[in-house]
Amino acid sequence: MEIGLARLIDEELADHVAESRRFNAGAVAVRGPASLAELRVARERHAARVRQPGGRAVERIVEAAGRRVAVRVTVPRGDEIRGVYLDIPGGGFYIGSAVAGDGRNAQLADGLGVVVVSVDYRLAPENPWPAAPDDCETAALWLVEHGEELFGTAVLAVGGFSAGSNLAMATLLRMRDRGLAGRFSGAVLQFGAYDLSGVSPGGKLYNDEFFIEAYVGNVADRTDPDISPLFGDVGGLPPALVVVGSLDVLLEDNLVLAARLSAAGNEVDVRVYPESGHGFTNGPSAMAAAALRGIESWLGERVFGGGALGGVGEESAEGEGYGGGAVEGVAEFPGMAVEEVPGGGSQ
Repeated sequence: MEIGLARLIDEELADHVAESRRFNAGAVAVRGPASLAELRVARERHAARVRQPGGRAVERIVEAAGRRVAVRVTVPRGDEIRGVYLDIPGGGFYIGSAVAGDGRNAQLADGLGVVVVSVDYRLAPENPWPAAPDDCETAALWLVEHGEELFGTAVLAVGGFSAGSNLAMATLLRMRDRGLAGRFSGAVLQFGAYDLSGVSPGGKLYNDEFFIEAYVGNVADRTDPDISPLFGDVGGLPPALVVVGSLDVLLEDNLVLAARLSAAGNEVDVRVYPESGHGFTNGPSAMAAAALRGIESWLGERVFGGGALGGVGEESAEGEGYGGGAVEGVAEFPGMAVEEVPGGGSQ
């Protein structure tokens, strides 16, 4: 891990700064829901935008540790399968679905030659904590127990986007406590929320968001590492790639988590993208494409071996990223930018 903001930002990204500033100037900041009624409206808007299943992802119900969860499985088109990537979607714990990521997961599968398994975990507030991490742990245990038998490889990685990164960390901590963290060779953590207690300075920046009340409103101590991984014993975890934008309200959260991971003896690669806000890798910018290429390269070289097969970053620049999934037109955190479209509204 390299300390110092100048070292955390790749100098070559300067070529994309002007475009990112133009994108930010033409975007509107969308706040998250402030009540249960607004949350339900946000869900309806999301449901209307999600593409209907039409890809090659296959839904199945998997079981482990006496629990069951739905997952969507995308197999690469090539003959070789290098590994399995456990995708944990984002959406503030209250919105989003695995099916919304079918397109980007197909890109990731083909770009790396891996099977992508996306978890359709239960959502708050109907299913508050610990339902979501229970479901993610179930999927992870299922892969540990049956991944090699089903897909011909024991190489596993996990990744998430925003709330999905929180759940990815919670899953790894649970697996570590079971003595199974070593079965995962890497983790991609895109701008996660790691302190839902509001105790740390970074956590205070978003502690008034309603999604936290929806997810853990029934919990007295929100510093529980299963809720706020920032406060856990984070030793003994696989190598992690931490990706965050310099304008993200979660920047401090991510830098502190990276520092804690490094101090605990883990391998950490931190990449900060200038002039980029929350969810930027799901946008149609050159900065987003650069970040996605970096993620693909890191996974290909560090986790799955042999490098990337190519194509993910370029396709995603057309407007759909991968790695947990942003929810179009719905903010998870304050100030999340959503591109304006002619005639009003957002996309």
